[in-house]
Amino acid sequence: MYLAKVKGNIVSTQKNIHLVSHKLLIVQPLDLNGNLTGTQEMIALDQVDAGIGDTVLVAKEGDAVQQILGHKNAPVNTMIIAVVDDIENSEN
Repeated sequence: MYLAKVKGNIVSTQKNIHLVSHKLLIVQPLDLNGNLTGTQEMIALDQVDAGIGDTVLVAKEGDAVQQILGHKNAPVNTMIIAVVDDIENSEN
């Protein structure tokens, strides 16, 4: 899992049948200080009604994503599982 910032929405007229009722968002990873890391943006399935500008917790790949969906039929590797209200880093 990692922290990310929601950068945008994906609008699609055609989706996999198992994704029809789900929102897709563009996310970019963050470090523990809230700074964007790298330039790679990813598409993530939104499970928590996140919006542009939100800091979110993202599960990436593996069984966790499929377990949250409850099936293995959807082609999903990245999923937003929480909106983060605050980050407290004790190392600063």
